[in-house]
Amino acid sequence: MGYGTPKLLGRMVTRSAAIAGVVSALFGATPTLAGTYDLTIGETTINVSGTEQTALGINGQVPGPTLRFKEGEELVINVTNTLKEDSSIHWHGLILPYTEDGVPGISFDGIKPGATHTYRFTARQSGTYWYHSHSGLQEQSGVYGSIAIEPKGREPFRYDREYVVVLSDWHDTKPEKILANLKKQSDYYNYNQRTLLSFFDEAGQRGFGAALADRLNWGEMRMTPTDIADISGYTFLVNGKNPEQNWTGLFEPGERVRLRFINAAAMSYFDVRIPGLKMTVVKADGNNVQPVKVDEFRIAVAETYDVIVRPTEDQAYSIVAEPMARTGMARGTLAPREGMAAAVPAGRDRPQLTMADMGHGSMAGMDHSQMGGQMQDMSEPAAEDDQMAGMDHSAMSQDSMAGMDHSAMSQDSMAGMDHSAMNQDSMAGMDHSAMAGKAMPRQDPFYAPGSGLVPRAENGGKFLSYADLKAQKPLYEEREPTREIEIRLTGNMERYFWSINDEKYSEAEPIRLKYGERVRFKFVNETMMSHPMHLHGMWTILDNGNGANNPIKHTVSIAPGTTVLAEVEVDAPGQWAFHCHLMYHMATGMFRKIIVEGGPQTASLE
Repeated sequence: MGYGTPKLLGRMVTRSAAIAGVVSALFGATPTLAGTYDLTIGETTINVSGTEQTALGINGQVPGPTLRFKEGEELVINVTNTLKEDSSIHWHGLILPYTEDGVPGISFDGIKPGATHTYRFTARQSGTYWYHSHSGLQEQSGVYGSIAIEPKGREPFRYDREYVVVLSDWHDTKPEKILANLKKQSDYYNYNQRTLLSFFDEAGQRGFGAALADRLNWGEMRMTPTDIADISGYTFLVNGKNPEQNWTGLFEPGERVRLRFINAAAMSYFDVRIPGLKMTVVKADGNNVQPVKVDEFRIAVAETYDVIVRPTEDQAYSIVAEPMARTGMARGTLAPREGMAAAVPAGRDRPQLTMADMGHGSMAGMDHSQMGGQMQDMSEPAAEDDQMAGMDHSAMSQDSMAGMDHSAMSQDSMAGMDHSAMNQDSMAGMDHSAMAGKAMPRQDPFYAPGSGLVPRAENGGKFLSYADLKAQKPLYEEREPTREIEIRLTGNMERYFWSINDEKYSEAEPIRLKYGERVRFKFVNETMMSHPMHLHGMWTILDNGNGANNPIKHTVSIAPGTTVLAEVEVDAPGQWAFHCHLMYHMATGMFRKIIVEGGPQTASLE
């Protein structure tokens, strides 16, 4: 069954559009659409991993129903909580009053067991968005769904039919137990540790000395190059179906098919491709962008991308979404008829971190935000931890680094260290084996050079970069920011907590902004992981070098070892959540409250 336009699943609607039309005819007024939607959060049973499991769903399904609105529609959404614990729904990416944002402790008190909460707001935008619980770890258990909002006018692109494609990750272990395991042992779910046998393989490829130096370097940092994702053991889903269940969307050859991709995973970035089809990206995070043709794109947790494909052959095509750590695959199908399936490509080799991903690269930590306009066709991802950028590695010995806790290192603590003395010896142990016999790929400015996580499309194809995104029409006038706020992404992997500017949410003061100002956020990633940073209630203008056409987003991924600039037009009074959208990172402290002072209806804010 498709999540396409003809089949709106689980939607219970009462509209007053007909009445509004009568009023318009009688009095000449412009009718306002109004809709009432009913959602129920409760337990349900799913089987995506081979055994039946209890999940938390919406209207008895995972994911929840696709909610379809029209821009300008006055919405009334009744959410009933049948769980034995508090719950909530947050409308991810929607611009609305802060009191309707759905974050317990910030915008409201949450929905008590057995209670119904009514959200009321206007659909002020169009595009692809999603909704999910903001209570505890319920999102991982299935409390999420998709939103498609039709624009008032015509889209700046054509399509004949559309499908929502929700990507997600499911784990049979309860999320509370997962978090407890991570707190007890941070590499609990790292099922790909290096072994003695793999050491001999590396020694055969690179030489004994280089392989040994590499092992010692990683050992001194108490890390391994396979520490790409916090959690393994996920089953990856397309619209709630595993690869064998094979969600399928139908098409007629020659049609333009719009695919609304949503990453509703708790912890998994996906690399998405449709072998045999080019994809034209037309929207990013719900906003129109100038079309760009790609073979593959990486979608961070919580991001959305709309793409157009045009299959001309009478054959099936596989939608393939591999997690960044290559620990499995989500798979769906586009086909002319039910029951058809295409070949599913083999999973690709698991990437490994390099010293650049740990901040040891000669360019790690540099500010890439101004390079976008010069590097439009350059595609690559993640490097990690600029916390050690600037160090003079040439003088380091095993003894000098023994027992160091690198997770706590910050820019301030290491400022001014000399890179000039770096030489071949100082970089011994870096894994260059993947480069053997290959031309160096052009560098994506949003990833640290030398990263082992750089995405590459098959057969030299085009991989989408943030640098490719240009707004179709600027939402805001270009102007200088009134001030800059540095947001250092920090944490301690061994103790498994995550933070902003070395402070967990429970220890930190809110970030205070002034209504009407324009603030530049300087994101500095000092950890060994990518972080999708999400600001509620206001758009984030990503500085990718395209000036007035810089794209606007609701979620910005910050790769390790990089500094990214983004600006916010502070136009939404109230108090808002601001956090990493990796669920276990948010839950352990990479979260802030933002208070917008001034403007209407903020006098009562604390």
